[in-house]
Amino acid sequence: MEKKLTQDPINLVKVVLFGPESTGKTTLSRHLARHYNTVWAPEFARDYLQKKWNNERKTCEAADLIPIAIGQMKLENKLAKKADKILICDTDLLETKVYSEEYYGGFVDKKLDKAAQENTYDLYLLTYIDTPWEEDDLRDRPGQRLEMFHAFENALKKHNRPYLLLKDDKKVRLKTAIKAIDKIMSEKKNLYFFSNNSDD
Repeated sequence: MEKKLTQDPINLVKVVLFGPESTGKTTLSRHLARHYNTVWAPEFARDYLQKKWNNERKTCEAADLIPIAIGQMKLENKLAKKADKILICDTDLLETKVYSEEYYGGFVDKKLDKAAQENTYDLYLLTYIDTPWEEDDLRDRPGQRLEMFHAFENALKKHNRPYLLLKDDKKVRLKTAIKAIDKIMSEKKNLYFFSNNSDD
């Protein structure tokens, strides 16, 4: 099972949209993928939990988290093979871990915890709560947005992840994100060039 939660090795820049629900992550994922002419990995949990709600009128339970995590990594690994230089991820397993901690009294499955810590990304784009709340069948904490935001930011700090806070409207967020991603891609390109032209 642990292999199902692990990233396949691939030479790509990987960027994660990270933060509470209804903060514009999916919209920004689409826009970034379009800008870089690449693919983006959507949030597997959305379809999984919508089907559960439609069929059973039940919301997410602790037992759903591992199937969701496995589905997310299968999707990410599949789309990484189709990406051009960069993969945009609408979520990652660290986000699943935060939800597990916040919704289930601090509980996190050991396999999820291990994978969330070991999978790596070049940049996390942390989306702030200055976006309108959009209600749907799955979203359920409109009154706790700031609390959830702090939980996500604290997770990034705790696990020493490189992140950039995105605020303001869609255009400002997109411009800020592109500037940061371009810098990373340039640095990686230079690193690749020097490592392949070294006399060592």
